[in-house]
Amino acid sequence: MSFNKQWPKLKQLEFTTFRYPRVDNDWYVGEQVQVFYKARSKDRQRLGEAAIIGKEHRELERFFARDDRPLVTDAEAIADGFESREDMANYLEKLYGLDYISLFHKLTLRWLKTI
Repeated sequence: MSFNKQWPKLKQLEFTTFRYPRVDNDWYVGEQVQVFYKARSKDRQRLGEAAIIGKEHRELERFFARDDRPLVTDAEAIADGFESREDMANYLEKLYGLDYISLFHKLTLRWLKTI
């Protein structure tokens, strides 16, 4: 997989990623999901299928936090491919604007099938 240089985590059997809550039917442990490279791009590429084996709440910005959920740490943001938590926040602010939701789910995935 050529994406391993950008995201070494994809070489692992289990890896984490962050996703916003879904409005229709939120993420749940046991759910099988498709994994994409550049998921929000017209050039997206399907990498395979994975199962959600863990789900934890995180907040990105304390200013927007509604309770005492833990903040995304620098280490978690770096493992997700960013330079820092601040870099992650800046990217999402550019992508979604200032009114984005601070609540995240830290999802732990296990590969079921790669392409």
